[in-house]
Amino acid sequence: MTSFLSRRRFLIGSAAGFGALGLTGCDDVSQNQHVQHVLALAERLTMGTQRLIVSPQALAREYTEADISPSFHPNGSTAPSSPAYVEMVETKFANWRLKIDGMVNRPMELSLADLKKLPSRTQITRHDCVEGWSAIGKWQGVPLGLILQTAGLKPGARYAVFYCADELEQTLDGSGRYYESIDLIDAFHPQSILAYSLNGKDLEVEHGAPLRLRVERHLGYKNAKYLMRIEIRDKFDDLWGGNGGFWEDRGYEWYAGI
Repeated sequence: MTSFLSRRRFLIGSAAGFGALGLTGCDDVSQNQHVQHVLALAERLTMGTQRLIVSPQALAREYTEADISPSFHPNGSTAPSSPAYVEMVETKFANWRLKIDGMVNRPMELSLADLKKLPSRTQITRHDCVEGWSAIGKWQGVPLGLILQTAGLKPGARYAVFYCADELEQTLDGSGRYYESIDLIDAFHPQSILAYSLNGKDLEVEHGAPLRLRVERHLGYKNAKYLMRIEIRDKFDDLWGGNGGFWEDRGYEWYAGI
């Protein structure tokens, strides 16, 4: 096992352990300010160290067709139940549009057909879930960097925030809806794509139809499904829990690089 793989396994195990800690109800620990401060320092150290020793453009390992897993376990939500999403499924996403706005010069709305006309990237990669399982799949989609270049970024832009159609908790303020964020270094990584296909077929609902994010150098929960909107921002601490993502607001690390 290479040192890279060892580190990858270590991070997965650490994240799974912390996730399990939260799920077992140790809120006193996860909400403790001193613990949060230590975790934030560790997160910044991890990101800084990884970006210091590994090129920001270095690729995650890509595999061959022979390596594709016989089955790919769907992570997270598997069937959003909102009336709006159910209607989109029934109409085969004909009226679905991906909205790109925020700190961009040219806000856009793109249909699935629009996206499929753009240059695409196909990559066979391994998905590593924070729960400890992994699977290899072939993804096809539009490079996220291409979309952002087309929209044109305004000065001061730092993050891409992804808003999704799945709601994991019923809340009055919308904080139960899935969202994620990455910085622009990861957004412009060659393997960061907006995927509409898995293993040669249009994404099925359980895998995030019609569009999901693939950021191959991060743990699975960063790969947001059911994309509806991408907002370019200079910060995210004013969104719901202030930590940049649904799971991050519940104790996971914002930087989940592997």
